[in-house]
Amino acid sequence: MIIHRLIAHHMKHGDDAEFYRIQAKDSIDWLTRTGLEFNSDVDVLDLGCGHGIFGQEIEKFGCKVSFADQSNDLAPELRTAPFLQIDLDKDSFSPLGNHDLVICSNVLEHLSNPDRFLENCRLILNPGGHLYLSWTNWLSPWGGHDFSPFHYFGPKTGHKIYDRVVGKKRIHTPFETLYPTHIGQLLHKIHNLDGLNVVKAVPRYYAELGILMRIPILREFTAWNCAMLIKRIES
Repeated sequence: MIIHRLIAHHMKHGDDAEFYRIQAKDSIDWLTRTGLEFNSDVDVLDLGCGHGIFGQEIEKFGCKVSFADQSNDLAPELRTAPFLQIDLDKDSFSPLGNHDLVICSNVLEHLSNPDRFLENCRLILNPGGHLYLSWTNWLSPWGGHDFSPFHYFGPKTGHKIYDRVVGKKRIHTPFETLYPTHIGQLLHKIHNLDGLNVVKAVPRYYAELGILMRIPILREFTAWNCAMLIKRIES
């Protein structure tokens, strides 16, 4: 459980590199406990990589890691790493190639068409390959990101109330840079896609409470961030 560490770190330092490194290390530990192996034989894509911190942590295990995002904002030490520029809402997935493991961390809620991503993610996985998908679901305490908890007033008015009450500059606007997503709907979507199987779904920052994912409605509010391990299977 790292939720308390993340909150404490964010209050003192904001979302700096170490904030995301804490998340990455914890997620790698969870993936290892779930049965994944990290070694030189594993080809990994950090998709929607941002500064590349998640992929950078995986590189330490000897894995071959490449990066992709809408713009190249990789950390200076990763500037020579393999990188592909891609808009997941519009571009073809073909240039991404196929990988044993695709990491897509905190990206889904920023896609205007998450269904398109889910319908195409099988194409970038090797047979038997895995997708680690994590995102902040809308009804979680952090669903509105920088204007939380005002998102509970709804995606059309919450940010406007925030602007009037708080008045601080914000990064995200619903239906422009942030889109409401729901765990139940995505689970249903994935279960109905050929060639994909949800191996495990947990609240990312307290994976020990995975039982919450089995309880409809409650999971939408209690999972601060949802993490899924999805496997490509032959249908």
